[in-house]
Amino acid sequence: MPETYVERIENMCGGKGHVIIEHILGEKELNGKCGLYAKVTIEPGCTLGYHEHHHESETYYILSGQGLYNDNGQKRPVKSGDVTYTPDGCGHGLDNTGDEDLTFMALIIFD
Repeated sequence: MPETYVERIENMCGGKGHVIIEHILGEKELNGKCGLYAKVTIEPGCTLGYHEHHHESETYYILSGQGLYNDNGQKRPVKSGDVTYTPDGCGHGLDNTGDEDLTFMALIIFD
């Protein structure tokens, strides 16, 4: 059974407030192929700041809530059921724009 753990990161990537990351798989299970597989929660009024990915890609699957996704400078709303993809060399950020938690699964795959 993978060892899961939860961390709370203040001002993640320069964002406002904090982000809660529930790591689903540990380093052993990621096996050097992935950097992260986790459930992420952004509470109302909080944001995950814009950041770039190098030698990796990241996908979000939105579970609940709503937000404003910054896709390499283009902003668009996201909600439950939406999928985002940030390829190598591009950047993204996510703001919770609703009154409830914005939760999503995050997967980072190394190139």
